[in-house]
Amino acid sequence: MARGEEPLLVQRPSSEHSNDSQIAEEDALLTGQPSPRNEASSRYKRWREIGLFTWALLATAVVIILATLYQHQQTEQRNDDHNDAWAPLGKRNLIFMVSDGMGPTSLSLTRSFRQYKDHLLYNDTLVLDKLLIGQSRTRSSNTLVTDSAAGATAFSCAQKSYNGAISVLPGSFQPCGTVLEAAKRAGYMTGLVVTTRITDATPACFASHVRRREMEDQIALQLIGEGPLGRTVDLMLGGGRCHFVPKGREGACRVDGADVIKVAEEKGWNYVGDREGFDGLKLGSAVELPLLGLFADTDIPYEIDRRFDGETYPSLEEMAKTALKALSEATRDSEKGFFLMIEGSRIDHAGHSNDPAAQVHEVLAYDRAVSAVLKFLENDGTTGIMVATSDHETGGLATARQLHSTYPDYLWYPSVLANTTHSGEHIASIYHSHLSSLPSRSQSSTEESSQPLRNFLTTLVSQTLGINDTSPQEIESLIEHPAIAEYTFADVTSRRSQIGWSTHGHSAVDVNVYSSDARAASALVGNHENTEIGEFLRRYLGVEDEVEKVTELLRGEMDLLSESGDGGELESWLGGVPKEGERLDGQDHLGRYAGDFQAQEAC
Repeated sequence: MARGEEPLLVQRPSSEHSNDSQIAEEDALLTGQPSPRNEASSRYKRWREIGLFTWALLATAVVIILATLYQHQQTEQRNDDHNDAWAPLGKRNLIFMVSDGMGPTSLSLTRSFRQYKDHLLYNDTLVLDKLLIGQSRTRSSNTLVTDSAAGATAFSCAQKSYNGAISVLPGSFQPCGTVLEAAKRAGYMTGLVVTTRITDATPACFASHVRRREMEDQIALQLIGEGPLGRTVDLMLGGGRCHFVPKGREGACRVDGADVIKVAEEKGWNYVGDREGFDGLKLGSAVELPLLGLFADTDIPYEIDRRFDGETYPSLEEMAKTALKALSEATRDSEKGFFLMIEGSRIDHAGHSNDPAAQVHEVLAYDRAVSAVLKFLENDGTTGIMVATSDHETGGLATARQLHSTYPDYLWYPSVLANTTHSGEHIASIYHSHLSSLPSRSQSSTEESSQPLRNFLTTLVSQTLGINDTSPQEIESLIEHPAIAEYTFADVTSRRSQIGWSTHGHSAVDVNVYSSDARAASALVGNHENTEIGEFLRRYLGVEDEVEKVTELLRGEMDLLSESGDGGELESWLGGVPKEGERLDGQDHLGRYAGDFQAQEAC
């Protein structure tokens, strides 16, 4: 057989090395002693395992160290971001915006209304929607449902107080220094812009101190600088002229003869009181500070009504632009910037009236003002931020309403609001003017004699609300209760649009917090007490120490317990304010403190 053809399993001679290995292995099996080869292999495996374990241990240690260093770096970065949010370096501007009475449902209502009216897609949102960063809890020191005074005191003083308090603390009734007052003393310029009376609760809380919000005559004097701090506001735009005009003069609502406008001018204020004067300001480029602008005897009309009377009243957006430009120009060469509070005041009033049409137009006007502020911040060369929130929600608004005992449909009708041309307030004023022109009606008025009035009301509702199916019950309610006609007209709209309300007062719902810069306002991301917003304002401006100095000065100069000027009613008001730590139950609270419906409406 040829060599290459041998069978594969043929016995072949082993090499010498192979024989030695086989013999050693056989000896190891017979004697139980490891062979030199196995012993060497075992030692190798042992050292290999030790090496692998050591490497894994070192690698784990390195990973832990690197993770710790990374976490520390992130913590430091967050702390740096937090510190940056509280107090940025250098010159800065702070615009604080308050949407009085606007809750989360107000945004939903207005967003859907705008999409319907302007034929927009469902994902076309408001300017505010893009700025949402958190929510605020709103309770006051003495009740779960706050009013605007206690709410604004939380912003201005960063402390809880009782409903009705204007930057005054519960129990002691001592004044607390405000962020605006501290900012002015620290070198900032300051301003207040509102659509209600400039003496109303929210603006008052930033530059005055009284025990009760109803003391608007005193508030007016303090706003122009008649107090221990002197003048702390450089610019004021809004309504409320009646509290600056002496008793007896047309349009006055003061209880004394003080001519506050004259006193202000003598103290150096520049005063404008009408649309012509406002137009002369050229949206802020022709302003001389200090400036006092009062454009209505009481409140500036609702936006739904004002839009037809723009030649008489400026809009919130126009006033905001004017204030921003004026304060920016005034601080151009200053090391400090400015602090400006802008309030969409009458969102709250629309909630009190349960008027959904007035509500959506007020929110849209506020949204336009927010847009103007954002544009200013984008184009201005100074570091700045806008923070916005509400003091509370008003009306217990719901975008749903069950009208019958049967299970409701899931819907509401924005078309009804789109057909409404005026507020219930404006329509009621037309009705009251008509009534005053009629001969006095006797209680024995017959069905026939009331028919012309029924016809008038039916036509009025059709022309202003776009509703042609008013019920006999609705017309009779207007005839029998003309004093509450404003609410009846609003309810006619609410029922047909299927918008619900739970109260003519405030509610305890959490409200939204917005900012132009979420990173700079990172301290407000999430859910916070309203006092934390006040803390942010003072820390952003770097005036925490100055606030304490202002508070000390005020307490040394103001004795609020001995001051009067309230027509003798203050002590009865104070009787319903709890001492610090005291609680009131619901019924006792309503009886002692809330007052009548008219006083509630003023909230």
